[in-house]
Amino acid sequence: MSRTATLYRMVMDKHVCPFGVKSKWLLEREGFSVDDRYLTTREETDAFKAKHGVETTPQTFIDGKRIGGYSELREHFGHDSGDAGGTSYRPVIAVFAVGAALAIALSLFVFQLPFTIRTAEWFVAFSMAMLAMLKLQDVEQFSTMFVGYDLLGRRWVPYAYAYPYLEATAAILMAGRLLPWLSIPVASFIGTVGAISVFYAVYIQKRSIKCACVGGSANVPLGFVSLSENLAMIGMAIWMLLRPTL
Repeated sequence: MSRTATLYRMVMDKHVCPFGVKSKWLLEREGFSVDDRYLTTREETDAFKAKHGVETTPQTFIDGKRIGGYSELREHFGHDSGDAGGTSYRPVIAVFAVGAALAIALSLFVFQLPFTIRTAEWFVAFSMAMLAMLKLQDVEQFSTMFVGYDLLGRRWVPYAYAYPYLEATAAILMAGRLLPWLSIPVASFIGTVGAISVFYAVYIQKRSIKCACVGGSANVPLGFVSLSENLAMIGMAIWMLLRPTL
């Protein structure tokens, strides 16, 4: 026998609360029948908030007890709150996973083998390109976070603005093994400066700060993953210098 939960959420002509939609879905997934009650006007919504002493909607009630909004509902069912405020490696893992999948798919298409030397090269290049793309979404915000720990960016701010473009250029050229006279020194330079900066901030100064590696709005902690990204750029540059052709 299914239990019933009462859900109050905003459903207006020009606005349907996304957290209300997700709350309804979560309740149904957990086996509840939902008494879905719409708040169809701003006045109705404000009156509901005043009556129950809450500042936001949606609001879920189970057995007469108010559970709260979507985040509180997730916690009630034993899930994480879904709050984006905490630090997480998820953005970097997603970039590397997609980069690896693209590299393997392309290797299968070209060589009929999933793992080749080019697979490794494409993985590094594609990952660099996607990381650069994330930084380029908001260069201003990225640069603000970047100068917090990058040794060169702190001393010469234009470098912080140029970094995403340099990273993207090196990645694209390396993916096609084009203009190695340009891609190799660029990747070597930004990778070396980045590795030294991260090592100094994390392992010498013992700072706990966020990394700008996936853009200025990310909550990825600065540390081993960030250092590995820079070392991969250095390694790719050295590899292409030693193996200019395949």
